[in-house]
Amino acid sequence: MADIHIEREHALGLTEARKIAFKWAEQAEEEFGMECAYEEGKSADMVSFNRSGVHGTLAVTKDRFELDARLGFLLGAFKDRIEGEIIKNLDALIAEKPAAKRKPLPKKLNPEP
Repeated sequence: MADIHIEREHALGLTEARKIAFKWAEQAEEEFGMECAYEEGKSADMVSFNRSGVHGTLAVTKDRFELDARLGFLLGAFKDRIEGEIIKNLDALIAEKPAAKRKPLPKKLNPEP
């Protein structure tokens, strides 16, 4: 058996992190045939996922994503590839979050000619 552990810190807050975790779970179901269960909590959420040969969890807090997965014997041979794909997908979802809007600079009251 092979284990995967991935941690990502963020500054999104729990509400935005939930949206990303939910999208991640949808992708895992569609692209990899995973069965995902999403459990919301007051200060943290948990996504449980499984399919033949793999099971794990994605913990979601206001400042961190933490994924733990256990691969069965056959999928263990592809651990590096699977881990790379998970990292790519999670990082892409985190990067999709638009940057905070900046306040416009104040206009000069008496512009010089």
